[in-house]
Amino acid sequence: MQQALAVIVAAGRGERMAAGVPKAFIPLAGVPMFLHSVRTFDAAPSVTAIAVVVPAERVEDTRALLAGHPRATVVAGGERRQDSVRAGLDAMPEFGGVVLVHDAARPLVEVALVEAIVAAAAEAGAAIPVLPVADTIKRVEGGLVKETIDRASLGAAQTPQGFAAALLREAYDAAARDGATLTDEAIAVERTGGAVRAIPGSPENRKLTTPDDLAWAEETLRRRAAR
Repeated sequence: MQQALAVIVAAGRGERMAAGVPKAFIPLAGVPMFLHSVRTFDAAPSVTAIAVVVPAERVEDTRALLAGHPRATVVAGGERRQDSVRAGLDAMPEFGGVVLVHDAARPLVEVALVEAIVAAAAEAGAAIPVLPVADTIKRVEGGLVKETIDRASLGAAQTPQGFAAALLREAYDAAARDGATLTDEAIAVERTGGAVRAIPGSPENRKLTTPDDLAWAEETLRRRAAR
């Protein structure tokens, strides 16, 4: 079985939640949101180690919360998302397998998707989960519609995103040299000319950004528990 390391990014502030705590620490089904992702990656057969990247002031609290997860290491995040991901990468051992990067704001990720990304990244070098775009997309300038974009070729990217470890490190090194801003890891690989495979994502692997999203996640977890 292909082995993988996971970096869970939980260092964001999440102002839109207006919860008074970093988003990844908002309670979801009775535990901090990020812990749902940790449990999923801990249960994934391919994952051998996990770096959980949190705000610096939350490191000690997080270590206490993860006492039952010996494969998890807690790392202080940086100013930008890419700085936090790099901190997680640097905290991991030298490794020749797949590195997974996952946003803690997607706490309903399931083991099946994690394993599918590991398999695709092991084969292709880089892979991400993608959902079809359902809405009609318009390009707008100055309050006017300029163009309707063909959505057949568009996809909404999710995480975890998976990469051959050396490929991701090289792509991050190139981005640092160029001063590039990254909104996900696939961009780092794309801008160096690397190909990224897209596999089907999951509608339940939704990014939680508002209180309504949190309510949806609570209900989804209740439905899962009742299966």
